[in-house]
Amino acid sequence: VQLQAFGGGLVQAGGSLRLSCAASGRAFSSYAMGWFRQAPGKEREFVAAISWRGGRTHYADSVKGRFTISRDNAKNTVYLQMNSLKPEDTAVYYCAAGLSLVVHTSLVGYWGQGTQVTVSS
Repeated sequence: VQLQAFGGGLVQAGGSLRLSCAASGRAFSSYAMGWFRQAPGKEREFVAAISWRGGRTHYADSVKGRFTISRDNAKNTVYLQMNSLKPEDTAVYYCAAGLSLVVHTSLVGYWGQGTQVTVSS
């Protein structure tokens, strides 16, 4: 499966962005999907994950209550709605696919290219 993320940009603290990740190739609805992020000088970290049907979601504590992951299997797309953004959310955001809930990099089978999110204070 090929993944392409987009929707990043520059936003002020407190603002919102919605990231999208479009999938092509093998059956998108067969995969659990997730979002990770990597800030300069830091390791890639888990942000949010959603099961293949969308019935289960999981979030990093740092984004819980502010970010929402969702998916539309008819459109082969997964979304990350980010609200109340903070400067510490600044990072390159990557979408990911796997056969189980992708809550760790070791569970990711496919990566998309990153999209930069910058939150100014």
